[in-house]
Formats: sequence, C-alpha cells, structure tokens
Amino acid sequence: MVDWTERYRPTTLSEVRGNDKARDAFAEWAETWDEHGEAVVLHGSPGVGKTSAAHALANDMGWPTLEMNASNSRTKDEIERFAGRAAANATLAGGRQLIVLDEADNLHRHRDRGGAAAMTDLVKRATQPIVLIANDYYEMSRGLRNACREIEFRDVSPRSIVPVLRDICRQEGVEFEESVLTGIAESNRGDLRGAIKDLQSRERNGAIAAEGSEGERDRTQDVFSFLDAVLKDESAEEALSTAYATDETPDDLLRWVEDKVPKVYDGAELADAYEHLSNADVWLGRVRATQNYGYWRYATDNVAAGVAAVRRTERGGWTRYGGAPYRSSRDSTRDYVAERIAERAGVSTATARREIMPYLSVMTHHCRNRELTVRMVARYDLEAEHVSFITGSGKTTNKVQGIVEEADERLEADAVEHSGGAFAPAADGTTEDAGSEAGDGTENESERERESDRENESGEGDPPDRSADADDSQAGLSEFM
Repeated sequence: MVDWTERYRPTTLSEVRGNDKARDAFAEWAETWDEHGEAVVLHGSPGVGKTSAAHALANDMGWPTLEMNASNSRTKDEIERFAGRAAANATLAGGRQLIVLDEADNLHRHRDRGGAAAMTDLVKRATQPIVLIANDYYEMSRGLRNACREIEFRDVSPRSIVPVLRDICRQEGVEFEESVLTGIAESNRGDLRGAIKDLQSRERNGAIAAEGSEGERDRTQDVFSFLDAVLKDESAEEALSTAYATDETPDDLLRWVEDKVPKVYDGAELADAYEHLSNADVWLGRVRATQNYGYWRYATDNVAAGVAAVRRTERGGWTRYGGAPYRSSRDSTRDYVAERIAERAGVSTATARREIMPYLSVMTHHCRNRELTVRMVARYDLEAEHVSFITGSGKTTNKVQGIVEEADERLEADAVEHSGGAFAPAADGTTEDAGSEAGDGTENESERERESDRENESGEGDPPDRSADADDSQAGLSEFM
C-alpha cells in the first residue's frame, strides 16, 4: 500500500500548507542566494512540512538535491566525505544543487566526534545552497546557528489540516464525515504528517472510520506545546499529562516555565506560579543531593500541575515565547560560558551551568576579588560580555575592561598548553604548568604565603582571618577547574 504522506507530498512550495510566511521567506532566500550565499535552517515541530518544503523548493528552482541525515552521519570524516561528494556533483552538474541536511539538531550529541564543528565549517565555505532541517533549533551548536539564516515553521493549525485531509479523501474516493476529519486534525496538535498517517490508518472499505488505533503511535510533545498547556489552556491534570509526554527532564521544564511564565502571567498569578516553581527547585535539589530520581515526579507536579492550577483565566491566541531559557542576548552568552567551563573542567555543560557558574558568580561578584576574576577570565578565555554576565559588572566599565586586558596579557605570556598556568602565578611572576594545580595541595599553600607577603609589603593587607578567607575561596574555586 502506498504511503499517503509520500503520495501527497507537496511538489511545489505553493502546495505547502499552513506556513505561508515561512514559505515565502524560504522562496526569497533561494531566489536571492547568489547575492548572500548563506545557508538556512528550517526548524519547527516534527510533521509541519520542513523537509517537504525543501524538496518542493528544489523542484521550483530546478535544483537537484543531495541529502544527508545527521542521525546516521555525525562524525567529521563522514561530513567531509559528504562535502566532497557535494562539490563533485556540483562540478558535474555545472549549476546549482540544493544540499539538504536533515535532523541537524542531532549533531550536538556527538560533539566529541567533530560533527558539529565540521558541519559549521562546511556551511561557512559552501559554494552551493544548503538547507538544514531541525526540530529543536537551540539543540544546534551556537556556531552553526550563527552561520545560518533562520526560518521557523510553526505547527499547522487544525483549520489548515482539515482541508488537506478532505482533499486526500476526495482524491482517494473514500467517504468521510467532517467531524471525523476535525477530530483527527485536533488530536495531532499541529502535526500535518501525523494527521495524514492517522487518516490512512482509518480507511476501511472505502470510508474513514470514526475511531482508529493511532493512539498507539508516539505523540511526544514539543516544549512550546507544553508551555501552552501549562500557561494558557489546559487544566492541571491535562498539563501534567503533557509534561510527561514532553521529551525534556524536569530540570529543563522548570527552566522553560521559569523563563516564560512572565510572558503570560502577571500579578497574583505570577507570584503563585513562582511559589510552585520554588517548590519544584527544592525537589530537584533533593534529587541532586540523594540521586533519588523518584523525587522528579514531585518537581514535575509543581512545574506543570501547580503552575497551571494558579491560572485564573484561559489565554487564547499565540504567544511569542522566544528562544530557549537563559539566552538573554543574541550571542547566547550563558551557553558560551557554560561550554567554556565544561571544556576546561571536564564536566558536562549542564553541570557547568547549574553547579559551577553560580559558584563563580558569587566568588567574583562585581569583580571585588580582582585577582580571582582575572584568573577566571584567563582560564576560560572570556570576553567582556562574559565577565559582565558572571560578575554583574557592566561590560563597558573600566574595571571589566582592565580585567580582560590583564587576562589577555597573561595568556599571551603563557606558553603552557591550555593556558593552565594562568591560574597558578609563581613567586617570580611567571606561570606554572597546569599540572601543578593537580598536585598534593602544597601549591595552594605556597600561593597563600605569597599573597600574604605581597599584602604585608604593600601595607594594604586585610587582617589575617579575612586574608585566609579570601585565599581559601581561591583554593575552593580551583576544585572546579
């Protein structure tokens, strides 16, 4: 039996349903590609027509396609072979061809194998139009996102899905009831491809059955559907069910709701919502302390059901939630800092973000401990905006600029691999090897003695107890690096 999703796949962009704005932007990108030469990322929930739009565009432009799936080919060598094949095909064809990379957001899971970096390099130096397809735009590396133009495909509304289902029924010559088509459209929550699959599964003896078995099919929710469920239109019980169907951890759900709830709630609702989010954070703290993941359900109860329960009225319409949480600037400062810390400390970016960054923020608050701040900046090769983010000081202030300049001078003078010595100043002003930090603790003791000597010579030292506290703080910080 022929798959209806393939038989009725759009052959031109004009046939793509439910995303007129994205479709027009995609067409404009292709028509002006010779002028800008940029790659483009089409992102949105599964089943909204991203890959179909790419192939439809290729038909419209008369471009042959070369397609690669990031889930199957993620290493640097595989991507470079793909790039070579693309270049050879272009030479043979003598014109443009469309390079399509599907599931581009899966590259991040194997960053250590070089796939994300290799793809970023390919995108930057490509001489052919490239389309990347992603379900979750923010799962792509920051470098890859910055190298591409972004076009979002939104969930297809039931109002747009029903005419597609109706047209397929008429072309297949099967009988249907309008209410059944509406039910299929609404149950698929914006997934046009899923709706067509459900429609075909219900075809029996020339008619569409009122009931089907498609409920067994995976209906994983995206995080934006989860936000709508919690903040806008579902009951506490329904919101909790949506949370369990969303492919995110309770930690991630908490961060999303915490970041987006002010866009929908205000006043007493917002205050009550934050009370539940605070409770969720307490439960997640217990998970981290005890490694008992049974506590996750209590965190999820608060994040989903608790926040939904305090809503006084339902909200309709569309809300511009924006990007992933903690991306307050276009350059995703928090992600960059977390990645730098994770790389140097040998931990995951999640650990760096949740456990190390708050510690650094307290220790370097407003750059009051200048020496420690300089060492941090040199250690992680940070710039003014990153220092500002961690310390809370303005990035254009003389204090922050001076710290960055001093850290740069240390890095330039340091010939030791990875600049490890920038965090271990020796008595003569030179730098120590990074391996010294992993010693038996005598290095930290020596550092305290040298710091005390410098303070006594300058006459500006603190009383012994405060000096020891400051040096202990520096020693404590080194444990995270």
